[in-house]
Amino acid sequence: MGYDMTDGLATSIRTLCPQRLLPVVVMDDPSGAEPLREALQAGGLSCAEITLRTSDALDAVYAMAEDPDFIVGAGTVLTPHQVARAHAVGARFIVSPGYSRLVADECRAVGLPFFPGVATSTEIQQALEAGLRELKFFPAESLGGPGTLKTLTAPFRDVAFIPTGGITAARASSYLALPQVAAVGGSWIASEALLRAGDFASIARLTNEAVRLSRSSVT
Repeated sequence: MGYDMTDGLATSIRTLCPQRLLPVVVMDDPSGAEPLREALQAGGLSCAEITLRTSDALDAVYAMAEDPDFIVGAGTVLTPHQVARAHAVGARFIVSPGYSRLVADECRAVGLPFFPGVATSTEIQQALEAGLRELKFFPAESLGGPGTLKTLTAPFRDVAFIPTGGITAARASSYLALPQVAAVGGSWIASEALLRAGDFASIARLTNEAVRLSRSSVT
């Protein structure tokens, strides 16, 4: 089925993450959610994706969502049930590694923007048929990086992409330079190692460096 592009599914990632950077976070301990949010904000970011890869991920989403000025989404969402649970704890967008019609339907039902993962032209066309125009390009580095993405964008000029997967600080600028990249997703800003060490000062520093990089990129 198609979607009315005025509904929540059509909300742009650039509206949610105007800095064009989306930290992708794997969080084992939800007690670190508030200091993580504060570190990201100190560095100049107001959004993050908490992946549902740990048992306490939804608790982390809930804690970060307590600040209405910070936009937190749920990632690695595979089922409609996960969409409903994420929405209940304050998630404001949904990211999946691939496209699922059932997940898209649930996102539409609860009014959440949905950014599904794609890796091929066929998958992009399937997402387009569902009315989705902003797609996660995943896993970006394994698929050939900016060169592959640039080639894919040629026949899909009305699609915006969120490359994610294996991207480092050194590689981020190559993606940000592509006009059809709406945001770059990555774990280098708030890595599992830094979170486990409680090194939020380093996260704030890396965030600030990433924001400056994004501002200097030409689109």
